[in-house]
Amino acid sequence: MTEINSEHVPAISNGYRLQFEEAQDTWVLLYPEGMVKLNPTASHILQRCDGKSCVQDIIDQLEAAFETTGLNDDVQGFLTIASEQHWITLS
Repeated sequence: MTEINSEHVPAISNGYRLQFEEAQDTWVLLYPEGMVKLNPTASHILQRCDGKSCVQDIIDQLEAAFETTGLNDDVQGFLTIASEQHWITLS
């Protein structure tokens, strides 16, 4: 299991594409063998995985956008799953 830390910079993995699917009115992660339908939380996190923003920047952006605090564990937990599923790469 990959330990996510605040310095990691996540990016959508090669072979995957994040896009809004109008027919389903939701964000999806497309890959050659299929598609993952994302819940709103997952889509907000993955939209910020641009290969430039570190994990702490993503957390700060989400906390500002939703006027809340304490998202660290949830964001790092999701990014751990996304990394294990090979949806993202970490640098």
